[in-house]
Amino acid sequence: MHRAAASESLQIVDARVPAADKEGGDLPLTMTIRNEADSADALLRVRCPVANFSERHIVDRGEGAPAMRSISNIPVPAKGTLELKRDGYHVMLLQLRQVLTPGETFKCAIVFQKAGTIETEVLVQK
Repeated sequence: MHRAAASESLQIVDARVPAADKEGGDLPLTMTIRNEADSADALLRVRCPVANFSERHIVDRGEGAPAMRSISNIPVPAKGTLELKRDGYHVMLLQLRQVLTPGETFKCAIVFQKAGTIETEVLVQK
Protein backbone atom coordinates (compact mmCIF):
# COMPACT_ATOMS: atom_id res chain seq x y z
CA MET A 1 0.00 0.00 0.00
CA HIS A 2 1.26 3.48 -0.86
CA ARG A 3 0.99 5.60 2.31
CA ALA A 4 1.49 9.36 2.07
CA ALA A 5 1.46 12.49 4.24
CA ALA A 6 2.09 16.03 3.01
CA SER A 7 2.57 19.70 3.77
CA GLU A 8 2.33 22.48 1.19
CA SER A 9 5.75 21.67 -0.24
CA LEU A 10 6.80 18.24 1.11
CA GLN A 11 5.30 14.79 0.66
CA ILE A 12 6.30 11.73 2.69
CA VAL A 13 5.61 8.38 1.03
CA ASP A 14 6.01 4.76 2.17
CA ALA A 15 7.34 5.30 5.70
CA ARG A 16 8.20 1.85 7.03
CA VAL A 17 10.14 -0.14 9.63
CA PRO A 18 10.95 -3.84 9.93
CA ALA A 19 9.08 -5.91 12.52
CA ALA A 20 10.53 -6.25 16.03
CA ASP A 21 9.79 -9.22 18.30
CA LYS A 22 11.08 -7.57 21.48
CA GLU A 23 11.28 -4.21 23.23
CA GLY A 24 14.50 -2.24 23.71
CA GLY A 25 16.03 -2.73 20.25
CA ASP A 26 16.81 -0.23 17.49
CA LEU A 27 15.26 -0.11 14.00
CA PRO A 28 15.79 1.91 10.81
CA LEU A 29 12.87 4.09 9.69
CA THR A 30 12.89 4.47 5.90
CA MET A 31 10.71 6.61 3.61
CA THR A 32 10.65 8.72 0.47
CA ILE A 33 10.47 12.52 0.82
CA ARG A 34 9.47 14.65 -2.18
CA ASN A 35 10.17 18.39 -2.07
CA GLU A 36 8.20 20.54 -4.53
CA ALA A 37 9.57 23.82 -3.14
CA ASP A 38 12.13 26.00 -4.94
CA SER A 39 14.39 25.83 -1.88
CA ALA A 40 16.01 22.96 -0.01
CA ASP A 41 14.75 21.87 3.41
CA ALA A 42 16.19 19.70 6.19
CA LEU A 43 14.79 16.89 8.31
CA LEU A 44 15.58 17.92 11.89
CA ARG A 45 13.99 15.25 14.08
CA VAL A 46 11.47 12.42 14.29
CA ARG A 47 9.16 11.68 17.18
CA CYS A 48 7.48 8.26 17.33
CA PRO A 49 5.56 6.85 20.31
CA VAL A 50 7.07 3.38 19.74
CA ALA A 51 10.65 4.50 20.53
CA ASN A 52 12.30 6.46 23.34
CA PHE A 53 14.18 8.62 20.83
CA SER A 54 15.53 8.76 17.29
CA GLU A 55 18.74 9.77 15.51
CA ARG A 56 19.48 10.87 11.97
CA HIS A 57 22.20 8.79 10.33
CA ILE A 58 24.21 8.46 7.16
CA VAL A 59 26.23 5.46 6.06
CA ASP A 60 29.77 6.75 5.60
CA ARG A 61 31.60 4.95 2.83
CA GLY A 62 35.00 6.53 3.48
CA GLU A 63 38.06 4.41 3.91
CA GLY A 64 37.46 0.85 5.05
CA ALA A 65 34.10 -0.74 5.79
CA PRO A 66 30.90 1.34 5.63
CA ALA A 67 30.00 2.85 9.02
CA MET A 68 26.81 4.46 10.32
CA ARG A 69 27.37 8.02 11.54
CA SER A 70 24.98 10.30 13.46
CA ILE A 71 24.26 13.68 11.80
CA SER A 72 22.42 16.83 12.95
CA ASN A 73 19.99 16.94 10.01
CA ILE A 74 19.22 15.29 6.68
CA PRO A 75 19.20 17.63 3.67
CA VAL A 76 16.14 17.50 1.39
CA PRO A 77 16.95 18.92 -2.07
CA ALA A 78 14.82 21.61 -3.73
CA LYS A 79 12.53 20.24 -6.45
CA GLY A 80 13.85 16.79 -5.65
CA THR A 81 13.29 13.42 -4.03
CA LEU A 82 15.20 11.94 -1.12
CA GLU A 83 15.15 8.21 -0.34
CA LEU A 84 15.79 7.41 3.31
CA LYS A 85 17.16 3.85 3.23
CA ARG A 86 19.39 1.56 5.29
CA ASP A 87 22.53 2.11 3.22
CA GLY A 88 22.28 5.91 2.94
CA TYR A 89 20.48 8.62 4.88
CA HIS A 90 17.99 7.15 7.35
CA VAL A 91 16.46 7.60 10.79
CA MET A 92 17.10 5.11 13.58
CA LEU A 93 14.35 4.54 16.12
CA LEU A 94 16.17 3.77 19.36
CA GLN A 95 15.12 1.84 22.45
CA LEU A 96 11.80 0.49 21.19
CA ARG A 97 9.00 0.66 23.74
CA GLN A 98 6.96 -2.21 22.26
CA VAL A 99 6.90 -5.22 19.96
CA LEU A 100 6.14 -4.29 16.33
CA THR A 101 4.07 -6.83 14.37
CA PRO A 102 4.01 -6.98 10.55
CA GLY A 103 0.98 -5.17 9.12
CA GLU A 104 0.39 -2.82 12.03
CA THR A 105 0.86 0.93 11.72
CA PHE A 106 1.78 3.82 14.00
CA LYS A 107 2.15 7.57 13.55
CA CYS A 108 5.35 9.60 13.70
CA ALA A 109 5.88 13.37 13.66
CA ILE A 110 8.61 14.32 11.15
CA VAL A 111 10.00 17.81 11.82
CA PHE A 112 11.52 19.87 8.99
CA GLN A 113 13.37 23.18 9.17
CA LYS A 114 11.06 25.01 6.74
CA ALA A 115 7.98 22.83 6.22
CA GLY A 116 7.43 22.32 9.96
CA THR A 117 5.94 19.14 11.40
CA ILE A 118 4.29 16.50 9.21
CA GLU A 119 2.56 13.57 10.86
CA THR A 120 2.88 10.37 8.84
CA GLU A 121 1.72 6.79 9.20
CA VAL A 122 4.46 4.15 9.40
CA LEU A 123 3.90 0.56 8.24
CA VAL A 124 5.58 -2.36 10.02
CA GLN A 125 6.94 -4.81 7.42
CA LYS A 126 8.11 -8.44 7.64
